[in-house]
Amino acid sequence: MNGYAGFKLLIVDDHANNLFALRTLIAAHMGAAVLEASSGQQAIDLTHGHPDIDLIILDVQMPEMDGFQTATLLKLRKRTRDIPIIFLTAAFKSEEFQQRGFAVGAVDYLLKPIDDNLLINKISTYFRLIEKERGLNRVLESRVAERTLELAAARQYLENIITHMGEALLVLEPTGVIKLTNPAACRMLGYAPADLIGMAIGDVFEEEADEVAGAFWGTWLEALIRTGAISKIEARFIARDGRRVPILFARTAVTDSAGRLSDIICIAKDMTGYVRIEAEVDPATTQTRSASELPPEPL
Repeated sequence: MNGYAGFKLLIVDDHANNLFALRTLIAAHMGAAVLEASSGQQAIDLTHGHPDIDLIILDVQMPEMDGFQTATLLKLRKRTRDIPIIFLTAAFKSEEFQQRGFAVGAVDYLLKPIDDNLLINKISTYFRLIEKERGLNRVLESRVAERTLELAAARQYLENIITHMGEALLVLEPTGVIKLTNPAACRMLGYAPADLIGMAIGDVFEEEADEVAGAFWGTWLEALIRTGAISKIEARFIARDGRRVPILFARTAVTDSAGRLSDIICIAKDMTGYVRIEAEVDPATTQTRSASELPPEPL
């Protein structure tokens, strides 16, 4: 029969007649591949060469290494610990031995003489459960793969924005150490990314007045935490060669789920070439302009 053709079953019994009977019964009702072992040690050796075994039917009463010992060793190995084990026994029928079988990791404990239909139904049930679990795993793996692709695309999109933005970007740790930057900041400051990351923000930044610059990590940080953002600050970057680059600066605080400061985002626009015009009012000019701009008197 073709049912469960993709499954592999290991039957373990020290009596050749029992192995033959089990093999014949299984072959008559399903297409699963059957491996045979006549001892516990041989069963363990077979699992080394066949990591795809789906189910083990294990006799309890065997010489040298009984079924309980065999199951214990199989459950100790990572590759075989999750393989379902069905115990078969004609001798150890008491409740005590059944409990021992479940204690060493068996999923079922069947007594001989076994009903053929019962055994086939048990095997089919476990194969269906395994098949269902594999299907769920495939769905989960597919969803994980899709989500991974989505996250990779989102990350690439964000990296493209950061890379191509015209403004300088510096992301700081709460201590003021630069942890992330972008090409615009490196060009503006004249540093390679590896050199800029790890520097203190105070090493590359100063505000208009020295006393303000000295309080850079004090006063404005307190204000930033309180307000969440400070924008349109006229300041200067200190380039690697000592040049002062005029900038328009903005800072934003980022907090974690507990409300603790986790990152500080700093964005700077290069104001080189921009001239600030101070409005100076000339009364005479204002008066003349005002007179010329008066509407004509009606005739």
